[in-house]
Amino acid sequence: GLITQALDEFGISQVESAADGASALQRIATWPVHLVISDMNMPGMNGLQLLHALRTNPKTRQVGFLLITGKADRQIIETGKKLGMNNFLPKPFQPKDLVHAIEAITGRL
Repeated sequence: GLITQALDEFGISQVESAADGASALQRIATWPVHLVISDMNMPGMNGLQLLHALRTNPKTRQVGFLLITGKADRQIIETGKKLGMNNFLPKPFQPKDLVHAIEAITGRL
């Protein structure tokens, strides 16, 4: 909810959300996206597993991916980079931090 609210404040209104990685994959299969913002910790599938699923599917291989994590340790970041993560954002963060992390992937909003 906080992420969606921050995106709305910056004029990004076409936002879909999902409760977990499996639901996100189902939505993305029917509603193509340009950017996925994922928390590291989700029920059933963590953010790196979601990233792996996106990168191994030819239809979603090029989707931008931003990982948000409360534990930005080196192993998580290195694994994310190996899997094709575009950027990460450590928690806690301010809305302007989120915008900067997105703009590093998509260009200026």
